[in-house]
Amino acid sequence: MSVNLQKGQRINLEKDNGGALNKVVVGLGWDVASGGPDIDCDALAMLCDANGKVSGIRDVVWWHDLKHSSGAIWSTGDNRTGAGEGDDEEIIVDLPRIPVKFEKIIFAVSIYDANVRKQHFGMISNAFIRAVDAETNKELFKYDLSERYNGKTGMVFGEIYRRDGKWKFSAIGEPLDDGSRVERIVKLFM
Repeated sequence: MSVNLQKGQRINLEKDNGGALNKVVVGLGWDVASGGPDIDCDALAMLCDANGKVSGIRDVVWWHDLKHSSGAIWSTGDNRTGAGEGDDEEIIVDLPRIPVKFEKIIFAVSIYDANVRKQHFGMISNAFIRAVDAETNKELFKYDLSERYNGKTGMVFGEIYRRDGKWKFSAIGEPLDDGSRVERIVKLFM
């Protein structure tokens, strides 16, 4: 049974029987607010050390670099409009293959060229992050971001982190003032 998370809530990532998950599909979705222009949001996953720091762009999975060098995490590609139902972009995480030097994976979204296009998260509705067990296609949780975040151009949706050898998820929902480029979001975590 899927869990509807609230901001700040944490959940263990495990199967119903208490066993460990292997592959998790992290889906991110959003809609353009009624009557608004197409907005190109870019999902990214940053692999971080125990201090929550990413060592550089090579440890980021996004439209420009769809697969991490470890092969443990990859994106299914870039959706440039946010149109349609369901996940707009998906990032697959093979949890057992995540190198031990990474303790956290931060999932964020950047509005591409937001400053040039004069776009922000106040123009987006129905934003969410969810996780699905890739082996059973069963939704584990969903976190809906209900606020509109006028003027904000980036968003940290949530994070998967390792604690005592087990993977957990935390719903964050933290807006960023300058998320108009993936590289700017990454610098915040370096």
